[in-house]
Amino acid sequence: MIGRTFVALVLAAAVVAPTAQSMAEPLVTQGIGSSSCAKLAADLKPGEGLQNPVNLMLYAWVQGYLSAANVALLEQDGKHVDLGTLDESKVVGMVASYCKANPEHKPMAAVDDFIRKATKLRAKWDVGTVNWNG
Repeated sequence: MIGRTFVALVLAAAVVAPTAQSMAEPLVTQGIGSSSCAKLAADLKPGEGLQNPVNLMLYAWVQGYLSAANVALLEQDGKHVDLGTLDESKVVGMVASYCKANPEHKPMAAVDDFIRKATKLRAKWDVGTVNWNG
């Protein structure tokens, strides 16, 4: 059930998302995490879990954002944030609380704050192994 809902949401987002050619400036981030906290706060329903489509979109976006942040952290100094305890209720609750308190910010700022404050764990990682510049 969640799998089909997620696929439907991703496809819907792809259809309505503006193309890179229509943007005046290069697009660095996109998705629910770069939307307005003022708009998002009313739509997040922490008590509904992933049955709420907005909660589901946020949780999926945060997972991807945190995974990318972890690769960047690992490449920087061989440390990462353990995401094992960060379930959907913690993610949705964290962003909902942040957005209610900071409606002028973006949800991404809540995740960035989490990353800054989180304990960083050392990992066995060879810095410089990810080559995105080919």
